[in-house]
Amino acid sequence: MKVDVLVAEIGSTTTVVNAFSGIHNDNPVFIGQGQSPTTVLDGDVTIGLKGAVEDLKRNLNIDEVEYDDFLASSSAAGGLKMTVHGLVYDMTAKAAKEAALGAGAIIHLVTAGRLRRSDIKKIQDIKPNIILIAGGLDFGERDTALYNAEEIAALNLGIPVIYAGNIENHEDIKEIFKDYNSKLYIVDNVYPKVDLLNVEPCRRVIQSVFEEHIVHAPGMTKVRSMVNGPIIPTPGAVMEAAKLLKEDIGDLIVIDVGGATTDVHSVTKDSDEIARILLSPEPEAKRTVEGDLGVYVNMKNVLSRIGEEKLASELGFDIKPIIENYKPIPITDEEKRFVEKLTLEAVLTAVKRHAGTVRRLYGESGRKSVAEGKDLTQVKYIIGTGGALTRLPGRVDIMKKIAERGKGTELFPTKEAKILVDNHYIMASLGVLSKKYPQAALKLLKASLEI
Repeated sequence: MKVDVLVAEIGSTTTVVNAFSGIHNDNPVFIGQGQSPTTVLDGDVTIGLKGAVEDLKRNLNIDEVEYDDFLASSSAAGGLKMTVHGLVYDMTAKAAKEAALGAGAIIHLVTAGRLRRSDIKKIQDIKPNIILIAGGLDFGERDTALYNAEEIAALNLGIPVIYAGNIENHEDIKEIFKDYNSKLYIVDNVYPKVDLLNVEPCRRVIQSVFEEHIVHAPGMTKVRSMVNGPIIPTPGAVMEAAKLLKEDIGDLIVIDVGGATTDVHSVTKDSDEIARILLSPEPEAKRTVEGDLGVYVNMKNVLSRIGEEKLASELGFDIKPIIENYKPIPITDEEKRFVEKLTLEAVLTAVKRHAGTVRRLYGESGRKSVAEGKDLTQVKYIIGTGGALTRLPGRVDIMKKIAERGKGTELFPTKEAKILVDNHYIMASLGVLSKKYPQAALKLLKASLEI
Protein backbone atom coordinates (compact mmCIF):
# COMPACT_ATOMS: atom_id res chain seq x y z
CA MET A 1 0.00 0.00 0.00
CA LYS A 2 1.25 3.48 -0.89
CA VAL A 3 0.59 6.48 1.40
CA ASP A 4 1.87 10.02 1.16
CA VAL A 5 3.10 10.63 4.70
CA LEU A 6 3.80 8.77 7.91
CA VAL A 7 4.02 10.87 11.09
CA ALA A 8 5.48 9.35 14.24
CA GLU A 9 4.85 10.60 17.76
CA ILE A 10 7.76 9.24 19.79
CA GLY A 11 6.71 9.39 23.42
CA SER A 12 8.58 8.45 26.56
CA THR A 13 6.76 5.09 26.74
CA THR A 14 4.81 4.64 23.49
CA THR A 15 5.55 5.38 19.83
CA VAL A 16 2.54 6.03 17.57
CA VAL A 17 2.65 6.18 13.75
CA ASN A 18 -0.18 7.81 11.77
CA ALA A 19 -0.64 7.37 8.01
CA PHE A 20 -2.08 10.01 5.67
CA SER A 21 -2.91 10.07 1.96
CA GLY A 22 -4.28 12.67 -0.44
CA ILE A 23 -1.88 15.28 0.95
CA HIS A 24 -1.29 16.82 -2.47
CA ASN A 25 -4.97 17.29 -3.40
CA ASP A 26 -8.11 18.74 -1.84
CA ASN A 27 -9.11 15.55 -0.02
CA PRO A 28 -6.44 14.46 2.46
CA VAL A 29 -7.38 11.33 4.41
CA PHE A 30 -6.30 9.83 7.74
CA ILE A 31 -5.64 6.18 6.84
CA GLY A 32 -4.83 4.54 10.16
CA GLN A 33 -2.62 4.25 13.21
CA GLY A 34 -0.12 1.84 14.72
CA GLN A 35 1.73 1.84 18.02
CA SER A 36 4.58 0.13 19.82
CA PRO A 37 6.64 0.61 23.00
CA THR A 38 9.30 3.31 22.63
CA THR A 39 12.80 1.84 22.58
CA VAL A 40 14.90 4.88 23.51
CA LEU A 41 16.28 2.98 26.52
CA ASP A 42 17.43 0.19 24.20
CA GLY A 43 19.73 2.68 22.50
CA ASP A 44 17.84 2.70 19.19
CA VAL A 45 14.48 4.44 18.81
CA THR A 46 14.01 2.98 15.32
CA ILE A 47 13.18 -0.42 16.86
CA GLY A 48 10.02 1.10 18.32
CA LEU A 49 9.38 3.07 15.12
CA LYS A 50 9.53 -0.09 13.05
CA GLY A 51 7.30 -1.85 15.58
CA ALA A 52 4.68 0.88 15.24
CA VAL A 53 4.84 0.63 11.44
CA GLU A 54 4.34 -3.15 11.71
CA ASP A 55 1.32 -2.57 13.97
CA LEU A 56 -0.04 -0.09 11.42
CA LYS A 57 0.24 -2.73 8.70
CA ARG A 58 -1.58 -5.27 10.87
CA ASN A 59 -4.36 -2.77 11.60
CA LEU A 60 -4.74 -2.01 7.89
CA ASN A 61 -4.41 -5.70 6.97
CA ILE A 62 -1.62 -5.02 4.46
CA ASP A 63 1.79 -6.63 3.85
CA GLU A 64 3.79 -3.49 3.04
CA VAL A 65 3.45 0.27 3.36
CA GLU A 66 5.35 2.72 1.15
CA TYR A 67 5.57 6.46 1.79
CA ASP A 68 7.12 9.64 0.43
CA ASP A 69 7.68 11.44 3.74
CA PHE A 70 8.29 10.24 7.28
CA LEU A 71 7.97 13.06 9.85
CA ALA A 72 8.07 12.95 13.65
CA SER A 73 7.53 14.64 16.97
CA SER A 74 9.34 13.47 20.07
CA SER A 75 9.17 13.75 23.82
CA ALA A 76 11.50 10.77 24.29
CA ALA A 77 15.03 11.02 25.69
CA GLY A 78 13.65 13.34 28.38
CA GLY A 79 11.97 15.67 25.89
CA LEU A 80 13.42 19.12 25.25
CA LYS A 81 15.10 20.10 28.54
CA MET A 82 15.93 23.78 28.84
CA THR A 83 17.21 26.31 31.36
CA VAL A 84 16.23 29.97 30.93
CA HIS A 85 18.14 32.98 32.26
CA GLY A 86 16.87 36.58 32.17
CA LEU A 87 17.18 39.91 33.95
CA VAL A 88 13.90 40.71 35.76
CA TYR A 89 11.60 37.75 36.44
CA ASP A 90 8.36 39.49 35.48
CA MET A 91 9.85 40.86 32.25
CA THR A 92 12.71 39.27 30.29
CA ALA A 93 12.88 36.02 32.26
CA LYS A 94 9.13 35.53 31.85
CA ALA A 95 9.30 36.36 28.12
CA ALA A 96 12.11 33.84 27.60
CA LYS A 97 10.13 31.23 29.54
CA GLU A 98 7.06 31.84 27.34
CA ALA A 99 9.19 31.37 24.21
CA ALA A 100 10.62 28.09 25.49
CA LEU A 101 7.29 26.66 26.68
CA GLY A 102 5.55 27.58 23.43
CA ALA A 103 8.24 25.72 21.51
CA GLY A 104 7.49 22.57 23.50
CA ALA A 105 10.30 22.69 26.06
CA ILE A 106 10.35 21.23 29.54
CA ILE A 107 11.84 24.03 31.63
CA HIS A 108 13.95 22.79 34.53
CA LEU A 109 15.30 26.14 35.75
CA VAL A 110 14.42 29.83 35.36
CA THR A 111 16.71 32.47 36.87
CA ALA A 112 16.52 36.26 37.04
CA GLY A 113 19.54 38.51 37.53
CA ARG A 114 23.13 37.37 37.82
CA LEU A 115 23.71 33.64 38.06
CA ARG A 116 24.73 32.45 41.53
CA ARG A 117 27.02 29.54 42.31
CA SER A 118 23.97 27.47 43.23
CA ASP A 119 22.43 28.27 39.81
CA ILE A 120 25.59 27.13 38.04
CA LYS A 121 25.52 23.86 40.01
CA LYS A 122 21.86 23.32 39.06
CA ILE A 123 22.62 23.85 35.35
CA GLN A 124 25.39 21.25 35.51
CA ASP A 125 23.13 18.76 37.31
CA ILE A 126 20.18 19.29 34.93
CA LYS A 127 22.25 18.71 31.78
CA PRO A 128 19.83 20.69 29.57
CA ASN A 129 19.52 20.21 25.80
CA ILE A 130 19.48 23.98 25.22
CA ILE A 131 20.30 27.05 27.33
CA LEU A 132 18.44 30.31 26.65
CA ILE A 133 19.96 33.64 27.72
CA ALA A 134 17.88 36.84 27.67
CA GLY A 135 17.96 40.13 29.55
CA GLY A 136 17.68 43.83 28.97
CA LEU A 137 15.40 45.84 26.74
CA ASP A 138 16.94 46.82 23.41
CA PHE A 139 19.44 49.62 24.16
CA GLY A 140 18.82 49.12 27.88
CA GLU A 141 20.71 47.22 30.60
CA ARG A 142 23.56 45.13 29.18
CA ASP A 143 25.78 43.80 31.93
CA THR A 144 23.65 41.05 33.46
CA ALA A 145 23.21 39.10 30.21
CA LEU A 146 26.93 39.46 29.44
CA TYR A 147 27.87 38.23 32.91
CA ASN A 148 25.55 35.23 32.61
CA ALA A 149 26.89 34.46 29.13
CA GLU A 150 30.47 34.42 30.45
CA GLU A 151 29.52 32.07 33.29
CA ILE A 152 27.70 29.69 30.94
CA ALA A 153 30.45 29.79 28.30
CA ALA A 154 33.01 28.91 30.99
CA LEU A 155 31.10 25.71 31.74
CA ASN A 156 31.70 24.59 28.13
CA LEU A 157 28.87 22.05 28.39
CA GLY A 158 28.86 21.31 24.66
CA ILE A 159 25.14 22.13 24.26
CA PRO A 160 23.54 24.81 22.06
CA VAL A 161 23.08 28.28 23.54
CA ILE A 162 20.46 30.77 22.30
CA TYR A 163 20.84 34.48 23.02
CA ALA A 164 17.59 36.50 22.86
CA GLY A 165 18.37 39.66 24.82
CA ASN A 166 19.47 43.28 24.29
CA ILE A 167 20.58 43.67 20.66
CA GLU A 168 23.49 45.90 21.72
CA ASN A 169 25.17 42.80 23.14
CA HIS A 170 25.38 40.80 19.92
CA GLU A 171 29.05 41.42 19.16
CA ASP A 172 30.09 40.84 22.78
CA ILE A 173 28.08 37.61 22.93
CA LYS A 174 29.81 36.33 19.80
CA GLU A 175 33.19 37.15 21.35
CA ILE A 176 32.32 35.41 24.62
CA PHE A 177 31.30 32.20 22.85
CA LYS A 178 33.97 32.21 20.12
CA ASP A 179 35.80 29.23 21.69
CA TYR A 180 32.65 27.46 22.93
CA ASN A 181 32.44 23.81 21.83
CA SER A 182 28.86 23.98 20.54
CA LYS A 183 26.70 26.30 18.48
CA LEU A 184 25.58 29.80 19.46
CA TYR A 185 22.29 31.11 18.05
CA ILE A 186 21.49 34.84 18.22
CA VAL A 187 17.84 35.82 17.72
CA ASP A 188 15.60 38.86 18.20
CA ASN A 189 15.08 40.09 21.74
CA VAL A 190 12.11 38.35 23.41
CA TYR A 191 11.31 41.58 25.31
CA PRO A 192 12.58 44.46 23.14
CA LYS A 193 10.45 47.23 24.70
CA VAL A 194 8.43 47.72 27.86
CA ASP A 195 5.12 45.83 27.57
CA LEU A 196 6.11 44.22 24.23
CA LEU A 197 6.64 40.47 23.90
CA ASN A 198 8.38 39.11 20.82
CA VAL A 199 8.56 35.37 21.46
CA GLU A 200 7.79 33.82 18.05
CA PRO A 201 11.28 34.26 16.46
CA CYS A 202 12.85 32.59 19.49
CA ARG A 203 10.29 29.77 19.44
CA ARG A 204 11.10 28.97 15.82
CA VAL A 205 14.82 28.83 16.55
CA ILE A 206 14.30 26.60 19.62
CA GLN A 207 12.39 24.10 17.48
CA SER A 208 15.02 24.12 14.73
CA VAL A 209 17.80 23.67 17.30
CA PHE A 210 15.87 20.78 18.86
CA GLU A 211 15.46 19.15 15.45
CA GLU A 212 19.16 19.51 14.71
CA HIS A 213 20.34 18.15 18.05
CA ILE A 214 17.68 15.61 19.12
CA VAL A 215 19.26 12.98 16.87
CA HIS A 216 22.28 13.06 19.19
CA ALA A 217 20.22 12.25 22.29
CA PRO A 218 20.54 8.75 23.82
CA GLY A 219 18.67 6.21 21.71
CA MET A 220 17.89 8.75 18.97
CA THR A 221 21.10 8.45 16.93
CA LYS A 222 19.56 6.27 14.21
CA VAL A 223 16.30 8.18 13.87
CA ARG A 224 17.40 9.87 10.63
CA SER A 225 17.67 6.47 8.97
CA MET A 226 13.86 6.39 8.88
CA VAL A 227 12.63 9.97 9.39
CA ASN A 228 13.35 12.23 6.41
CA GLY A 229 11.41 15.34 7.47
CA PRO A 230 10.98 17.62 10.50
CA ILE A 231 11.35 16.35 14.08
CA ILE A 232 9.87 18.76 16.63
CA PRO A 233 8.97 18.50 20.34
CA THR A 234 5.52 16.94 20.76
CA PRO A 235 4.07 19.80 22.88
CA GLY A 236 5.41 22.26 20.30
CA ALA A 237 3.64 20.26 17.60
CA VAL A 238 0.32 20.66 19.44
CA MET A 239 0.94 24.41 19.62
CA GLU A 240 1.65 24.53 15.86
CA ALA A 241 -1.68 22.80 15.21
CA ALA A 242 -3.47 25.18 17.58
CA LYS A 243 -2.04 28.27 15.87
CA LEU A 244 -2.94 26.91 12.44
CA LEU A 245 -6.52 26.21 13.53
CA LYS A 246 -6.93 29.60 15.24
CA GLU A 247 -6.27 31.38 11.94
CA ASP A 248 -9.22 29.51 10.42
CA ILE A 249 -11.88 29.29 13.16
CA GLY A 250 -10.91 31.89 15.77
CA ASP A 251 -9.64 32.08 19.36
CA LEU A 252 -9.26 28.73 21.09
CA ILE A 253 -7.81 26.74 23.96
CA VAL A 254 -6.44 23.18 23.70
CA ILE A 255 -6.23 20.90 26.75
CA ASP A 256 -4.18 17.69 26.83
CA VAL A 257 -4.55 15.57 29.96
CA GLY A 258 -1.86 12.91 29.96
CA GLY A 259 -0.61 10.25 32.33
CA ALA A 260 2.02 12.50 33.90
CA THR A 261 1.13 16.10 32.99
CA THR A 262 -1.67 18.35 31.81
CA ASP A 263 -0.79 20.83 29.06
CA VAL A 264 -2.90 23.88 28.22
CA HIS A 265 -2.34 25.76 24.96
CA SER A 266 -4.27 28.98 24.30
CA VAL A 267 -4.20 31.08 21.14
CA THR A 268 -6.28 34.16 21.85
CA LYS A 269 -6.03 37.92 22.24
CA ASP A 270 -7.04 39.94 25.28
CA SER A 271 -10.42 41.66 25.26
CA ASP A 272 -10.21 45.44 24.96
CA GLU A 273 -11.44 45.79 28.54
CA ILE A 274 -8.73 43.52 29.97
CA ALA A 275 -5.99 44.90 27.72
CA ARG A 276 -6.52 48.36 29.28
CA ILE A 277 -5.90 47.11 32.84
CA LEU A 278 -3.33 44.35 32.19
CA LEU A 279 -0.24 44.81 34.34
CA SER A 280 2.17 43.00 31.99
CA PRO A 281 1.80 41.62 28.47
CA GLU A 282 0.93 38.00 27.67
CA PRO A 283 1.75 36.21 24.39
CA GLU A 284 -1.11 35.50 22.01
CA ALA A 285 -0.01 31.84 21.91
CA LYS A 286 0.67 30.60 25.43
CA ARG A 287 1.43 27.13 26.83
CA THR A 288 1.51 25.98 30.42
CA VAL A 289 2.45 22.50 31.59
CA GLU A 290 1.41 21.17 34.98
CA GLY A 291 3.86 18.47 36.04
CA ASP A 292 1.78 17.39 39.05
CA LEU A 293 -1.47 16.82 37.15
CA GLY A 294 -1.63 13.47 35.38
CA VAL A 295 -4.17 10.66 35.52
CA TYR A 296 -1.71 7.75 35.59
CA VAL A 297 1.82 8.53 36.83
CA ASN A 298 0.47 11.35 38.99
CA MET A 299 -2.85 9.74 39.82
CA LYS A 300 -2.24 9.95 43.58
CA ASN A 301 -1.43 13.66 43.37
CA VAL A 302 -4.76 14.39 41.70
CA LEU A 303 -6.60 12.01 44.02
CA SER A 304 -5.19 13.83 47.07
CA ARG A 305 -6.49 17.14 45.67
CA ILE A 306 -10.03 15.72 45.55
CA GLY A 307 -9.86 13.60 48.70
CA GLU A 308 -10.30 9.83 48.67
CA GLU A 309 -13.38 9.78 50.91
CA LYS A 310 -15.06 12.60 49.01
CA LEU A 311 -14.44 10.90 45.65
CA ALA A 312 -15.75 7.54 46.90
CA SER A 313 -18.88 9.28 48.18
CA GLU A 314 -19.45 11.09 44.87
CA LEU A 315 -18.99 7.89 42.85
CA GLY A 316 -21.07 5.72 45.19
CA PHE A 317 -18.71 2.71 45.22
CA ASP A 318 -15.50 1.50 46.88
CA ILE A 319 -12.55 2.95 44.97
CA LYS A 320 -9.79 1.13 46.90
CA PRO A 321 -9.65 -1.87 44.48
CA ILE A 322 -9.25 0.53 41.54
CA ILE A 323 -6.45 2.43 43.28
CA GLU A 324 -4.63 -0.79 44.27
CA ASN A 325 -4.84 -2.26 40.73
CA TYR A 326 -4.65 0.98 38.76
CA LYS A 327 -4.22 0.61 34.99
CA PRO A 328 -2.95 3.13 32.41
CA ILE A 329 -6.14 2.62 30.37
CA PRO A 330 -9.48 2.18 32.20
CA ILE A 331 -11.55 -0.81 31.07
CA THR A 332 -14.64 -1.16 33.30
CA ASP A 333 -17.37 1.45 33.72
CA GLU A 334 -16.28 2.05 37.32
CA GLU A 335 -12.66 2.58 36.25
CA LYS A 336 -13.77 5.03 33.56
CA ARG A 337 -15.92 7.01 36.01
CA PHE A 338 -12.98 7.12 38.44
CA VAL A 339 -10.61 8.47 35.75
CA GLU A 340 -13.24 10.98 34.61
CA LYS A 341 -13.26 12.49 38.10
CA LEU A 342 -9.45 12.71 38.06
CA THR A 343 -9.53 14.24 34.59
CA LEU A 344 -12.08 16.86 35.65
CA GLU A 345 -9.87 17.89 38.58
CA ALA A 346 -6.79 18.05 36.33
CA VAL A 347 -8.61 20.12 33.69
CA LEU A 348 -10.10 22.66 36.10
CA THR A 349 -6.85 23.07 38.04
CA ALA A 350 -4.72 23.42 34.90
CA VAL A 351 -7.04 26.00 33.34
CA LYS A 352 -7.16 27.94 36.63
CA ARG A 353 -3.35 28.08 36.65
CA HIS A 354 -3.25 29.07 32.97
CA ALA A 355 -5.92 31.76 33.15
CA GLY A 356 -5.48 35.28 34.48
CA THR A 357 -7.42 37.07 37.19
CA VAL A 358 -8.78 40.53 37.93
CA ARG A 359 -7.86 42.09 41.27
CA ARG A 360 -9.36 45.11 43.05
CA LEU A 361 -6.82 47.54 44.48
CA TYR A 362 -7.57 50.38 46.88
CA GLY A 363 -5.43 53.51 47.00
CA GLU A 364 -5.61 57.22 47.65
CA SER A 365 -7.59 57.73 44.45
CA GLY A 366 -10.07 55.01 45.38
CA ARG A 367 -10.66 51.53 44.00
CA LYS A 368 -9.24 50.35 40.68
CA SER A 369 -9.12 47.04 38.86
CA VAL A 370 -5.98 45.43 37.48
CA ALA A 371 -5.58 42.20 35.48
CA GLU A 372 -2.77 39.68 35.65
CA GLY A 373 -2.18 36.67 33.43
CA LYS A 374 -3.84 35.28 30.32
CA ASP A 375 -7.30 36.48 29.30
CA LEU A 376 -9.39 33.51 28.05
CA THR A 377 -12.73 35.32 27.86
CA GLN A 378 -12.53 35.66 24.07
CA VAL A 379 -12.09 31.90 23.50
CA LYS A 380 -14.64 30.53 21.03
CA TYR A 381 -13.60 26.86 21.14
CA ILE A 382 -12.41 24.52 23.90
CA ILE A 383 -10.59 21.55 22.34
CA GLY A 384 -9.70 18.26 24.00
CA THR A 385 -6.78 16.13 22.85
CA GLY A 386 -4.67 13.44 24.50
CA GLY A 387 -5.89 10.06 25.72
CA ALA A 388 -8.28 11.14 28.48
CA LEU A 389 -10.10 13.91 26.61
CA THR A 390 -10.45 11.92 23.38
CA ARG A 391 -11.44 8.52 24.77
CA LEU A 392 -13.40 8.91 28.03
CA PRO A 393 -17.22 8.74 27.67
CA GLY A 394 -17.71 11.96 29.67
CA ARG A 395 -15.04 14.03 27.88
CA VAL A 396 -17.46 16.68 26.55
CA ASP A 397 -19.19 17.17 29.90
CA ILE A 398 -15.78 17.52 31.57
CA MET A 399 -14.80 20.38 29.26
CA LYS A 400 -18.20 22.06 29.66
CA LYS A 401 -17.44 22.42 33.37
CA ILE A 402 -14.62 24.90 32.58
CA ALA A 403 -16.98 27.79 31.90
CA GLU A 404 -19.27 26.76 34.77
CA ARG A 405 -16.47 26.73 37.37
CA GLY A 406 -14.85 30.05 36.48
CA LYS A 407 -15.46 32.68 39.18
CA GLY A 408 -16.16 36.32 38.44
CA THR A 409 -12.56 37.42 38.95
CA GLU A 410 -11.08 34.57 36.87
CA LEU A 411 -10.58 35.17 33.15
CA PHE A 412 -12.04 31.81 32.05
CA PRO A 413 -13.76 30.99 28.74
CA THR A 414 -17.48 31.80 28.76
CA LYS A 415 -20.42 29.41 28.35
CA GLU A 416 -20.66 30.46 24.69
CA ALA A 417 -17.44 28.56 23.91
CA LYS A 418 -18.06 25.40 21.87
CA ILE A 419 -16.57 22.03 22.82
CA LEU A 420 -14.54 20.11 20.21
CA VAL A 421 -12.75 16.76 20.48
CA ASP A 422 -9.69 15.55 18.55
CA ASN A 423 -11.52 12.30 17.78
CA HIS A 424 -8.68 10.68 15.85
CA TYR A 425 -6.10 11.76 18.49
CA ILE A 426 -3.82 13.16 15.78
CA MET A 427 -3.40 16.83 16.73
CA ALA A 428 0.32 16.54 17.52
CA SER A 429 0.97 14.65 14.28
CA LEU A 430 -0.90 17.30 12.31
CA GLY A 431 1.20 20.02 13.94
CA VAL A 432 4.27 18.29 12.51
CA LEU A 433 2.53 17.83 9.14
CA SER A 434 1.67 21.55 9.05
CA LYS A 435 5.37 22.44 8.86
CA LYS A 436 5.41 21.03 5.31
CA TYR A 437 1.75 20.70 4.29
CA PRO A 438 -0.27 23.35 6.17
CA GLN A 439 -3.45 23.21 4.08
CA ALA A 440 -3.71 19.43 4.25
CA ALA A 441 -3.01 19.52 8.00
CA LEU A 442 -5.81 22.05 8.52
CA LYS A 443 -8.35 19.96 6.62
CA LEU A 444 -7.38 16.79 8.49
CA LEU A 445 -7.57 18.63 11.80
CA LYS A 446 -11.06 19.97 11.08
CA ALA A 447 -12.14 16.46 10.05
CA SER A 448 -10.88 15.03 13.35
CA LEU A 449 -12.71 17.82 15.23
CA GLU A 450 -15.82 17.22 13.07
CA ILE A 451 -16.13 20.84 11.94
